[in-house]
Amino acid sequence: MLESLTTGHFLALGAALFCISVAGIFVNRKNVIVLLMCIELMLLSVNINFIAFSRQLGDPAGQVFVFFILTVAAAEAAIGLAILVTLFRNRRTINVAEIDSMKG
Repeated sequence: MLESLTTGHFLALGAALFCISVAGIFVNRKNVIVLLMCIELMLLSVNINFIAFSRQLGDPAGQVFVFFILTVAAAEAAIGLAILVTLFRNRRTINVAEIDSMKG
């Protein structure tokens, strides 16, 4: 089954995921959770491209680099959700339009 999948298929999937995530960022600018999910989807699409080129070239360096990206994405998600919980406790909202004010 994997022999019938070419690099173009993986690149098309990565491009589609990246376009969906960019559209999600521009369409929904109010919910912070959706924005974080769209950023994670961008990182996933980049990882798919790294794996596709690593498979095509026969070099495992791209796959090793994916693990570093996944580590950074996990840290970003944990820190982002911690900040989101703190903002919700202080402001009682996760609406981006209401969070951008700096008044105490």
